Amino acid sequence: MIKFQTGLSTRVSGLFWAHFIGSGIFLPFFPLLLSNRQLSVSEIATALALATIARIVAAPVLTSISDKTGRRRLSIFLYSLAGVVFLALFAFTDSYLATLIAISGLMIFWAPIIPLADAYALDVVRRLGGQYGRMRLWGSVAFIVGNLAGGWLISFSTAMPYLAGILLSLLATALVAITLPPAQPRVGAGAMPREVRPDVFRQPWFLAMLVAIGLLQASHAGYYAFATIFWRGAGVPDTLIGLIWSLGVVTEICLFIYASRLPGWFTPLRLILIGGLAGILRWMVFAEATSLWSIVLLQGLHGLSFGAVHLGTVSLLGRIVPSRWSATGQSLMATSIGLLNALATWASGPLYGRDPAFAFWFMSAVSLAGLVALLVLARRVTSAAEQAADEAH
Repeated sequence: MIKFQTGLSTRVSGLFWAHFIGSGIFLPFFPLLLSNRQLSVSEIATALALATIARIVAAPVLTSISDKTGRRRLSIFLYSLAGVVFLALFAFTDSYLATLIAISGLMIFWAPIIPLADAYALDVVRRLGGQYGRMRLWGSVAFIVGNLAGGWLISFSTAMPYLAGILLSLLATALVAITLPPAQPRVGAGAMPREVRPDVFRQPWFLAMLVAIGLLQASHAGYYAFATIFWRGAGVPDTLIGLIWSLGVVTEICLFIYASRLPGWFTPLRLILIGGLAGILRWMVFAEATSLWSIVLLQGLHGLSFGAVHLGTVSLLGRIVPSRWSATGQSLMATSIGLLNALATWASGPLYGRDPAFAFWFMSAVSLAGLVALLVLARRVTSAAEQAADEAH
């Protein structure tokens, strides 16, 4: 049974909730909204591709600025309000060029919010002993709620109710962020002038680690792109497909709830490795799971292939990267995932066209590559985490 959190942890949970409910509304249905505006398939693809590029480029730049100033909560507040401006531009324009600018602008300022929120949550964990998983799980719950709300809002004859849902999410994120107390990073042996980036960002092993973990998360590219199409082709009703997607998120919520109870053997790195193994298995047999029960059972692995990798990654970066630069570290990881996810999506399309199994086997190979790379780096990564822990004390 979940114990209700009090104080600052609850407010950080509210920050995740406010952001992810908007993401849940946006992600599944925004392409449909563009289609309702009579945009062609190529125009929709161009708009989403430009938005993806903008998000990937913007996240590390904006989070670095926020880390340099030390004003993460103010940054979340301002970035959310900037997102409101671009969302309003999208709502009140019919021009394709203005649409491209609006979507890209929204993504630019939406991109750094989660790395900044993760960094703030990790600071709460360091200073007050909060549990990251217990805070982050409310984001996953909100994402499911957003999915359900988005399906209802997009059904209106006008786009305004749907856009209003995203707008309220942005405003709620801004409001929650500005009411949080300023972060108080510890000052000690590891302290440094705020304008100097830590050496870890320039280490080859760190960059290789970003790629390795990025591959594990990018192995979900074929799933995000084609799972709905695959399940529909297997005869699963559309009403159940939404529930199947939600089931995957429920499994990660369960992990976030009970992560703090895991034995000490489950270090962040081992959680990531376990998630990688789950990914290899999941994608290897995905195309064979065509009955409803086999699909449901296989969705149980989402809590490991995504949830364990995410939880382990956030915790690992929290140990390796100095707290002052935590948001930059998280955004670099997000950038790696975004780039590799885009490449994996592009590569999986032709494979799925030839045979759906080929696309998912390719995803399994991507997981394997990430896992092998991380095993090669394991000793160096563990050493860096232990060294950072010693310096912190």
